[in-house]
Amino acid sequence: MRAPMTMQGAQRLRAELEELKSVKRPAVINAIAEARAHGDLKENAEYHAAREQQGFIEGRIKQLEGEISHAEIIDVSKLDAGSRVVFGATVTLADVETDEEKRYQIVGDLEADIKQALIAVSSPLARALIGKHEGDAVTLDAPGGRREYEIVGVAYLG
Repeated sequence: MRAPMTMQGAQRLRAELEELKSVKRPAVINAIAEARAHGDLKENAEYHAAREQQGFIEGRIKQLEGEISHAEIIDVSKLDAGSRVVFGATVTLADVETDEEKRYQIVGDLEADIKQALIAVSSPLARALIGKHEGDAVTLDAPGGRREYEIVGVAYLG
């Protein structure tokens, strides 16, 4: 099964991939060459740090290439699910106790970023929301106890 991903998420990940390949990979290769020039590699902290960084960069490049190539890219603005919550929806929730409103977009696992209010489709909150409609109540067992939310808005923004 192909993992869903929004068009915006795919663009962000492609931009990260391009930066890793064109900026960070060459920089770490230069750092390794420079550290090698300093001589003995056994006790050369700069060399070992650069090699470790290179391993991280190459791993992330492989991960991004694999995820993007196997993703099903979805144009959220073309979805017409009405008031029903499906992948890609931007959902406004009101905490039943506090009336505090929060807004999240349901996105693919790799593009999720809670700081940007992007929640993974596989997260407990997203799983509780999928299939519900505007006006429905959702109960979630959170680490701080049981929370109840009302879905006050569902939008499909491009």
